[in-house]
Amino acid sequence: MSELKVPTMAQLFAEGKQPEVLFWVGCAGSFDDRAKKITKAFVRILNKAEVSFAVLGTEESCSGDPAKRAGNEFLFQMQALTNIEVLNAYGVKKVVTACPHCFNTLKNEYPGLGGDYEVVHHTQFLKQLLDEKRMSLEGGQFKGKRITYHDPCYLGRANNIYEAPRELIRKLDAELVEMKNCRKKGLCCGAGGAQMFKEPEKGDKDVNIERTEQAMETQPDIIAAACPFCNTMMTDGVKNKEKETTVGVMDIAELIANAEDL
Repeated sequence: MSELKVPTMAQLFAEGKQPEVLFWVGCAGSFDDRAKKITKAFVRILNKAEVSFAVLGTEESCSGDPAKRAGNEFLFQMQALTNIEVLNAYGVKKVVTACPHCFNTLKNEYPGLGGDYEVVHHTQFLKQLLDEKRMSLEGGQFKGKRITYHDPCYLGRANNIYEAPRELIRKLDAELVEMKNCRKKGLCCGAGGAQMFKEPEKGDKDVNIERTEQAMETQPDIIAAACPFCNTMMTDGVKNKEKETTVGVMDIAELIANAEDL
């Protein structure tokens, strides 16, 4: 991230400043090579829109979502309480994250442990920036492209956020083509509930292959995602179908950053 402007909360706190939002990067966005590209794309947009933001950097720990979904409530509470102590010490009020798993956990699980924040997903925040005319959006290279959008479980069914990502895709002057299972009937990519970190149980077909086949039925140029886990699973599905040279898998933030040549 050296070429990008990414202040830490510790730096701003030392200067007596409070950013508009804390960008919660998450484990995937910090360590996974593919997800790092999503993180960088989102940061480029924040810089272009002149949003005052900061990250926790080395003070950020896992949100605890995988531990909780895997059934280890004790480990989850240890991780959550550590994060809450750090967030509260900095007086954080608003958190934005590109990971629906972090989003869901911080928004719905942290309040019960003393962590009350306004938590927004990056697609919601990007739409807010557009609505407030703090950034503009041209179709650019995506004008007329067929884009199908995969609803992440923790964004869609768990938190009823369906329209923000779709509105952003439409702003690109792209053709939004829906899969047969979308919105409330969306199909899981197969990574949720800590399944990301284990091999699937034996069955007739992996869930991500089933979902990729549904996406392919729309004959897309791009499969849009809004979750690093979904991105991985759909990318693996596209590779399984040997279509990686003709069908791209991109996060909403990447679509916007590339459209604007950021």
